[in-house]
Amino acid sequence: MARQKTARVKDKWREKKWVTVLLPASFDKKPIAYIPITDDDNAVGRVIEVTLHDILKGDPSQHQFKLYFQIHKVEGETATTIFKRFEYAKEFLRSLVRRGSSLISFIADVKTKDGYIFRIKIVALTQKKLNTSRKHAIRLVAQEVMSKTIPEMTIDQFIQATVFGKINSDIMAAVKKIVHVRHVGIEKAKLIRTAEGEIALLQA
Repeated sequence: MARQKTARVKDKWREKKWVTVLLPASFDKKPIAYIPITDDDNAVGRVIEVTLHDILKGDPSQHQFKLYFQIHKVEGETATTIFKRFEYAKEFLRSLVRRGSSLISFIADVKTKDGYIFRIKIVALTQKKLNTSRKHAIRLVAQEVMSKTIPEMTIDQFIQATVFGKINSDIMAAVKKIVHVRHVGIEKAKLIRTAEGEIALLQA
C-alpha cells in the first residue's frame, strides 16, 4: 500500500516580517518597539501601548501615564505612527481619590491650530467637599484655559503640552484663584479626527 504524503505545515511565525516602530515627530521619531507583522497593509491601524517611562527612561513615576500610538504607514523595515491617546493609569487615578474630597471632571472637544480634534477629559481633586457652584466654577475656568491655549497649538505642541503637564499647570494656576485643589490634570486625551479627516482609521 502506497504511503500517503504528509502535508507540509507552514511556519507562520517564520513568514512574519519584523519592523521598527517609530514615534511621531513630537517625540523626535524615536524607535519605541520592534514587532512582527504579517504584511504591510494589515499592520496599518495596529495600536502600540507604552508608558511615558518607556519613552523617556526617567522618573519611575512616569509609568503612571499611558500613551497609545497607531501605525499609519509601513515602508521597508520601518513603521511610522500617529499619536492616538494619552491617559492616566487606573492605579494612579485611584491613588488620587480620597474620602472626604470632591472629584470634578468634564469632557470637551478641542481643535488644534492645524486641524486635529481631540476629546479631552479633565479631572480635578480637592482637599474637601465642594458645593455645586464651586464645582461648576472650576469646570468653567478649565474650559476657558483650554479654549484660549489649545487652538493656538500645533498637533506636536499640543501633544507635548499634554504629556509633559503644561496644560495641567495652566489650569491649576487659574483654578487656584477660586479654590485650593490637590490635583488638576488631563486624565485622558483621545484623537478623534486628524487634519485630513481620517475618521475610520481612528475610531478603533
